[in-house]
Amino acid sequence: MVFETKIAIVLREDLPVWQKLNVAAFLTSGIAAQFPEIIGEPYRDRAGNLYNPMSIQPVIVLSADAATLGAIHRRALERGVTTSAYIEEMFSTGHDAANRAVFAEFAPDEARTVGIALRAEKKLVDKITKGARMHG
Repeated sequence: MVFETKIAIVLREDLPVWQKLNVAAFLTSGIAAQFPEIIGEPYRDRAGNLYNPMSIQPVIVLSADAATLGAIHRRALERGVTTSAYIEEMFSTGHDAANRAVFAEFAPDEARTVGIALRAEKKLVDKITKGARMHG
Protein backbone atom coordinates (compact mmCIF):
# COMPACT_ATOMS: atom_id res chain seq x y z
CA MET A 1 0.00 0.00 0.00
CA VAL A 2 1.35 3.43 -0.93
CA PHE A 3 0.61 6.34 1.38
CA GLU A 4 0.39 9.98 0.30
CA THR A 5 1.32 11.00 3.83
CA LYS A 6 4.32 10.26 5.97
CA ILE A 7 4.73 9.91 9.73
CA ALA A 8 8.10 11.02 11.08
CA ILE A 9 9.46 11.12 14.61
CA VAL A 10 12.61 13.17 15.15
CA LEU A 11 14.54 12.60 18.38
CA ARG A 12 17.41 14.64 19.78
CA GLU A 13 20.47 12.50 19.16
CA ASP A 14 22.15 13.01 22.56
CA LEU A 15 19.35 11.50 24.66
CA PRO A 16 19.95 8.25 26.54
CA VAL A 17 18.26 5.29 24.83
CA TRP A 18 15.57 4.95 27.53
CA GLN A 19 14.57 8.58 26.99
CA LYS A 20 14.48 8.16 23.20
CA LEU A 21 12.14 5.19 23.55
CA ASN A 22 9.96 6.99 26.08
CA VAL A 23 9.69 10.12 23.93
CA ALA A 24 8.96 8.13 20.76
CA ALA A 25 6.11 6.31 22.51
CA PHE A 26 4.55 9.53 23.80
CA LEU A 27 4.92 11.33 20.46
CA THR A 28 3.36 8.41 18.57
CA SER A 29 0.32 8.48 20.83
CA GLY A 30 -0.19 12.13 19.86
CA ILE A 31 -0.20 11.28 16.16
CA ALA A 32 -2.70 8.47 16.76
CA ALA A 33 -4.93 10.88 18.71
CA GLN A 34 -4.77 13.49 15.93
CA PHE A 35 -5.36 10.95 13.14
CA PRO A 36 -7.44 8.05 14.52
CA GLU A 37 -7.99 6.81 10.98
CA ILE A 38 -4.40 5.48 10.91
CA ILE A 39 -5.34 2.80 13.44
CA GLY A 40 -6.17 -0.52 11.81
CA GLU A 41 -8.10 -3.53 12.98
CA PRO A 42 -7.22 -5.57 16.09
CA TYR A 43 -4.71 -8.40 15.70
CA ARG A 44 -5.67 -11.97 16.49
CA ASP A 45 -3.30 -14.92 16.78
CA ARG A 46 -4.02 -18.50 15.73
CA ALA A 47 -5.17 -19.36 19.26
CA GLY A 48 -7.79 -16.62 19.07
CA ASN A 49 -6.11 -14.19 21.48
CA LEU A 50 -6.96 -10.58 20.72
CA TYR A 51 -4.29 -7.83 20.55
CA ASN A 52 -4.50 -4.06 20.21
CA PRO A 53 -4.81 -2.52 16.77
CA MET A 54 -1.79 -0.56 15.55
CA SER A 55 -0.97 2.00 12.92
CA ILE A 56 -1.60 0.92 9.34
CA GLN A 57 1.06 3.38 8.20
CA PRO A 58 4.82 2.97 8.65
CA VAL A 59 6.63 5.39 10.95
CA ILE A 60 10.12 6.70 10.22
CA VAL A 61 12.36 7.51 13.19
CA LEU A 62 15.02 10.15 12.64
CA SER A 63 17.61 11.84 14.83
CA ALA A 64 19.00 15.35 14.89
CA ASP A 65 21.11 17.63 17.03
CA ALA A 66 19.42 20.30 19.15
CA ALA A 67 19.85 23.07 16.55
CA THR A 68 18.37 20.99 13.74
CA LEU A 69 15.49 19.89 15.96
CA GLY A 70 14.79 23.56 16.71
CA ALA A 71 14.75 24.32 12.98
CA ILE A 72 12.37 21.41 12.36
CA HIS A 73 10.09 22.74 15.08
CA ARG A 74 10.09 26.22 13.48
CA ARG A 75 9.47 24.87 9.98
CA ALA A 76 6.48 22.83 11.20
CA LEU A 77 4.98 25.88 12.91
CA GLU A 78 5.61 28.10 9.87
CA ARG A 79 3.83 25.59 7.63
CA GLY A 80 0.88 25.14 10.00
CA VAL A 81 1.59 21.44 10.64
CA THR A 82 0.34 20.33 14.06
CA THR A 83 2.96 18.20 15.78
CA SER A 84 3.46 16.17 18.90
CA ALA A 85 6.30 17.80 20.83
CA TYR A 86 8.23 16.75 23.93
CA ILE A 87 10.53 19.09 25.84
CA GLU A 88 13.37 18.23 28.20
CA GLU A 89 11.57 19.58 31.27
CA MET A 90 8.84 16.96 30.86
CA PHE A 91 11.30 14.26 32.01
CA SER A 92 11.04 15.66 35.55
CA THR A 93 7.24 15.58 35.76
CA GLY A 94 5.14 12.65 36.86
CA HIS A 95 1.80 12.96 35.06
CA ASP A 96 -0.04 14.50 32.12
CA ALA A 97 -1.27 17.66 33.86
CA ALA A 98 2.28 18.42 35.06
CA ASN A 99 3.62 17.77 31.54
CA ARG A 100 1.16 20.25 30.05
CA ALA A 101 1.91 22.82 32.77
CA VAL A 102 5.68 22.75 32.22
CA PHE A 103 5.19 22.72 28.42
CA ALA A 104 3.11 25.91 28.68
CA GLU A 105 5.99 27.74 30.38
CA PHE A 106 8.05 27.92 27.16
CA ALA A 107 7.69 29.64 23.80
CA PRO A 108 8.87 27.60 20.78
CA ASP A 109 12.19 29.45 20.55
CA GLU A 110 12.88 28.87 24.27
CA ALA A 111 11.85 25.22 24.50
CA ARG A 112 14.54 22.57 24.81
CA THR A 113 12.75 20.24 22.42
CA VAL A 114 13.88 16.61 22.57
CA GLY A 115 11.38 15.13 20.12
CA ILE A 116 8.81 16.03 17.50
CA ALA A 117 6.40 13.82 15.57
CA LEU A 118 4.32 14.83 12.57
CA ARG A 119 2.13 13.42 9.85
CA ALA A 120 1.59 15.32 6.63
CA GLU A 121 2.01 14.99 2.85
CA LYS A 122 5.29 13.17 2.13
CA LYS A 123 7.10 16.06 0.41
CA LEU A 124 6.10 18.46 3.19
CA VAL A 125 7.40 16.10 5.89
CA ASP A 126 10.67 15.78 3.96
CA LYS A 127 11.01 19.58 3.76
CA ILE A 128 10.22 20.06 7.45
CA THR A 129 12.58 17.31 8.64
CA LYS A 130 15.46 18.36 6.38
CA GLY A 131 18.77 17.92 8.20
CA ALA A 132 17.59 14.98 10.30
CA ARG A 133 18.95 11.53 9.49
CA MET A 134 17.80 7.98 9.95
CA HIS A 135 18.08 7.01 13.59
CA GLY A 136 20.76 4.44 14.06
